[in-house]
Amino acid sequence: MKESISERLADATARAGEPPREIVEKLLIDVAGLCVAARNTDYVRAALAGWEASGKCTAIGHARALDSAGAAFVNGTAAHGEDFDDTFEGGPVHAGAVIVPAVLALCEREKIPGEKALRGIAVGVELTCRASTVAPKLIHKAGFHPTAVLGAMGAAAAAGTVLNLSKPEFVNALGIAGSMASGIIEYLAEGTWTKRMHPGWAAQSGIRAADLARNGFVGPRTVFEGEHGFFHGFAHTTSGDWGKLLDGFGKRWVTETVAFKLYPCGTMTHPYIDCARRLGKRVKFEEIEEIVCEAAEGTLHRLWEPLAAKQRPPNAYAGKFSTPYCIAAGFVLGNAGLDAFTDERVADPRLRALAAKVRYAVDPDNPYPNEYTGHMRVRTRDGSVVEERQPHLRGGAHEPLSRADVEEKFRGNCAYGGWSAAQADAFLARAKNAFGAAPVDLSAFRK
Repeated sequence: MKESISERLADATARAGEPPREIVEKLLIDVAGLCVAARNTDYVRAALAGWEASGKCTAIGHARALDSAGAAFVNGTAAHGEDFDDTFEGGPVHAGAVIVPAVLALCEREKIPGEKALRGIAVGVELTCRASTVAPKLIHKAGFHPTAVLGAMGAAAAAGTVLNLSKPEFVNALGIAGSMASGIIEYLAEGTWTKRMHPGWAAQSGIRAADLARNGFVGPRTVFEGEHGFFHGFAHTTSGDWGKLLDGFGKRWVTETVAFKLYPCGTMTHPYIDCARRLGKRVKFEEIEEIVCEAAEGTLHRLWEPLAAKQRPPNAYAGKFSTPYCIAAGFVLGNAGLDAFTDERVADPRLRALAAKVRYAVDPDNPYPNEYTGHMRVRTRDGSVVEERQPHLRGGAHEPLSRADVEEKFRGNCAYGGWSAAQADAFLARAKNAFGAAPVDLSAFRK
């Protein structure tokens, strides 16, 4: 009988080499800061209040301890809620907000050492990122959120790793997670909250799948490639490039190329924001007649269309997925930080007026999803034309953030969420030794 994709992944995980510690430590710091930044938001409060089971696991920044699934759900929801979390450019997919909460919660529940958490996070992020390149763009095209559905598979692999599941159990965990994966992108219609919970739901699904497998529950061996399998269901294909998932798994870590965000909004808008900020120093926004952007066809349905609606997002969350609004924020405000995405800002007449002047033209040669680029052509009232280009995503493989950069972002997010500098310092001190021999324990950060 031919070995399935899941069986080959189980073998590759068991043989995996030294995990990429530096990037995993940065993911831990980034995710924790994002949990703090969002801890007082209405959607995180609803997520916490809507979870029934208490336990001994930490929802970062909250006094109430939850069961492992609940902590993973709340932390995953918080980490992704402001759309400020890491991105893998080849997907696109947000792995950290799924995998880090899942592993921390499970390790805290089981008192598993941090060194095991390091390996679990690395495996889960690696699987999630690699799986996003098997059938590029097709999951989004089918109406699903790749982070949500692929994240469940990555979380199951991460959980299986930290729990030391046997090969059959590991395969069953992936098979079970395939039936737990979910997440449609209809949130785009009105800027509603469901995208925010997708990483949290995927994180707790991975824990549930691994727990079921450890106790004998059986899932499909061919969950990935089967006639009725994962990619058939979520990408409408069974003929993906499996080499992108399997080749060098655990030896060559694509996790090391994960990008850390500089703006809390849709990643593909970032190069345009960079262009807008630079152009804002050369052109007064009141003088702008029209802005035409070159855009990748694969981004239109999420960030550009319907254009009239994207030019007037109904609320702050919708503004995060509106390239016209993000461009306007970059021009008018000179930045697009957390304070750019409030309902008051989105209703600002200056930003609305400028966003209404932004349109796009499809660039058939755009390298998306392998690269995120930006190009803007501004025509002013006197007929002048000014252009600006951004050839890559800052914070990604071409221009990565250092640990100091990530820590600076962490401190800003902690301050935004109401933590003191002393609390931020305490977490950063813990992060330096988080992946050693001591059991994972986040109880000091339940406030």
